[in-house]
Amino acid sequence: MRTREFLSKLEHDRILSAIREAESKTSGEIRVFIQRGKLNSDPLIVAQKKFQRLGMYKTRERNAVLIFVAPRAHKFAVVGDQAIHEKCGEEFWRRVVDAMRVHFQNEKFSHALIEAVNEVGKVLAAHFPRTSANANELSDEIVES
Repeated sequence: MRTREFLSKLEHDRILSAIREAESKTSGEIRVFIQRGKLNSDPLIVAQKKFQRLGMYKTRERNAVLIFVAPRAHKFAVVGDQAIHEKCGEEFWRRVVDAMRVHFQNEKFSHALIEAVNEVGKVLAAHFPRTSANANELSDEIVES
């Protein structure tokens, strides 16, 4: 699927609302990244590189999560920073990806992203609850590149 077509099917406002709602309960940060063009390598490796380039490792508690989607390649990945990964483990990320896959196969793109944001948000809130001192460290906007 062409990236432009994928983006036209996304309900940006609902996704942003889900991110803001999830982040209102945690000190964690969630970002969605849409990769334009082709993807010739493992989406997890590309997602990890994007995580670094976006400076997501710079959050105070090392609890940021990136949801990476390459629509043209029909690939995606979810990457969590060190502190959140230590809390939830590899099995959690696998479950999130598996649930996203089912929705993507049914062309429910927004639903896939919103459900992933909600699941990640629950885990972040359980391990990194919001306090009055928490600030929004990263933009909530969907990143496209």
